[in-house]
Amino acid sequence: QVQLVESGGRPVQAGGSLRLSCAASGRPFSTYAMGWFRQAPGKEREFVATILWRGGMTDYTDSVKGRFTISRDDFDRTGYLQMNSLKPEDTAVYYCAASAYRHSDNYKNTAAYDYWGQGTQVTVSS
Repeated sequence: QVQLVESGGRPVQAGGSLRLSCAASGRPFSTYAMGWFRQAPGKEREFVATILWRGGMTDYTDSVKGRFTISRDDFDRTGYLQMNSLKPEDTAVYYCAASAYRHSDNYKNTAAYDYWGQGTQVTVSS
């Protein structure tokens, strides 16, 4: 089995920064891409950022461009989401996800990913 575990979420004041980590463990698998999604109460899970594991191409949802940076450490089998200039509207449970192969689904859709973490809470206060 494969496990993804997020860490780093905590309460933070608006304008502050956090770095979320996503550690993979369990059986080895070929990682095509890693993504970060978030879900606020009463809202659908939404795309935040993605990175191609090998080549490093990244993409972000418009609301976080210039503030968030996605990265990965292939040796440690860990992904990261650096979040700067946090806003109250960033408050959500953040989930990391990984795809083992190139799906036909768009990378912004949850269906494009094979493995999911349990989430880490990020709360940004005014």
